[in-house]
Amino acid sequence: MFAQNKCLVPSCNKVSLSTFDDNGNIQEIRSYCLDHSPNPGKAMEEILNYIMNHETIVGLNASGMIFSNVDFTGKRFYGCNFSHCTFTNIISHNLRSRTSIFDFAIFNDCNLINSNILFVSFSGCTFTHTLMTASEIVQCNFNGLKCFQSSFDDSDLFNSKFIKATLVNTSFRNCNLKRADFFSSERTNVSFKMSNTREARFRRDGSELYTGIESSQTNQDMGNTEPAEENETTGGEK
Repeated sequence: MFAQNKCLVPSCNKVSLSTFDDNGNIQEIRSYCLDHSPNPGKAMEEILNYIMNHETIVGLNASGMIFSNVDFTGKRFYGCNFSHCTFTNIISHNLRSRTSIFDFAIFNDCNLINSNILFVSFSGCTFTHTLMTASEIVQCNFNGLKCFQSSFDDSDLFNSKFIKATLVNTSFRNCNLKRADFFSSERTNVSFKMSNTREARFRRDGSELYTGIESSQTNQDMGNTEPAEENETTGGEK
């Protein structure tokens, strides 16, 4: 489903941008990446127009593009590549995505509320002032995420990975964290209040965020506190 054609420039290993035929359909041919496109402005305009004029987008490659002040409400992305993109002031409700790639993308001041996201990779992304609240974000990859002043509140994060993530002033309140992995994550002022942290994994041996506490205490704001036996306050795996 992914558009993985390489850029036409022989020395370039980047994936080529999607191009379109006379009927406005995505072509399965090799083209140029954004850096080597002979007309990058036109290429980006065509891709943006395609997204705006279609509710369901399959196999689109927009790697490296900048999206600003765009409404993705109701859009459905399947097998798309948005790696290294920059998203600023994106407003979205009920976005749906399956098996898409957003690796190393930057999200600034974005509202991705009530999203339904499955098998999607956000590895190496940076989130700043970004909301992914009230969403289903299942079996997704946030490894290496850098997240600042953002929120995943009221979301289902079943089996999602935050390995080696840096989380600052970020909230996971009232979330389903069953089988979610936070191995080696660095957490500063992170709230897990009302979330099932006992179902999450914060060390490779599968220990809980808290151990030896009463079940009634699991609803407290846990911040970046580690398991009691580790006696740590800075977060992360030893």
